[in-house]
Amino acid sequence: MSHTVHGLVPILATPFLPDGALDRPGLRRLVEFQLASGVDGVAVFGMASEGFALTLEERQQILGDVRAVVGTAVPVVAGVNGTSSVTALEQAREAASGGADALMVLPPFMVKPGPDQLVEFYGRLGEFAVATGTEVMVQDAPGVTGVAMSPALIVELSKLDGVTSVKVEAPPTVPKVGAVADAVADEDGGFAVLGGQNAQFVLDEYARGSIGTMPACEFPDLLGPILADWNAGRRAQAREAFARLLPLIVHGLQQGIAWAVHKEVLVRRGIIEHTTVRLPAKTLDSGGRALLDDILTALGL
Repeated sequence: MSHTVHGLVPILATPFLPDGALDRPGLRRLVEFQLASGVDGVAVFGMASEGFALTLEERQQILGDVRAVVGTAVPVVAGVNGTSSVTALEQAREAASGGADALMVLPPFMVKPGPDQLVEFYGRLGEFAVATGTEVMVQDAPGVTGVAMSPALIVELSKLDGVTSVKVEAPPTVPKVGAVADAVADEDGGFAVLGGQNAQFVLDEYARGSIGTMPACEFPDLLGPILADWNAGRRAQAREAFARLLPLIVHGLQQGIAWAVHKEVLVRRGIIEHTTVRLPAKTLDSGGRALLDDILTALGL
């Protein structure tokens, strides 16, 4: 089973109205912006989506709205963050029935699993994926979960039916991307290595074998041409443009306020109307907005 997820696949923010309700028209505009920017896929229910703060009904509405706008243009990835095999499979069933093409699955993290348990866990999700025509992306994010996965373990997971990709977010990401990409290079090419961490090290990850990145969603039109230059061999040009974008990328990695940064930029760019976030995410204060304004002005935004 080969992967369908690769290239630039932004994690969609979840727009809210000032009262905290889901802003579905804003979400549709956000998806349209991604498609107009030439993305290779979109993802929902990731960390940048405030997926941890969404109800089951909202997840269903979001996935339905995203699928309706996307149609068959690009794959839709849905995050799964259940804390047991049973709850992860429940979320996977909801995602598959809602039209997700791939499941980005965090390991269970309330009780830390050992390597054998992770193989069993992802094996069960993989079996489900095969049965439903979806696929599983392993999300290697120890900063969030506290669950470490060695390159050797990820290689073992890559052999499971239905498991077709990994999103490496374990710093330092670049050597780990290289280790995993090198180890699976002799296989049938069906396993993809992607990066996260808001694309902070995307060019170096690409140099070491990654074939995709999953950043936040406020700058796909700026990052897309950089990746195109890199893939076309114009590496110096790509690095020069990436250096200009990097302050915004790093600004969106700040713990606690990252979600507010994403939404402030989207409002500034006229894509959504409100910067509302949900507890425990934090809003930007006036000083933070002024600093972000400096970064956006330097980018001509």
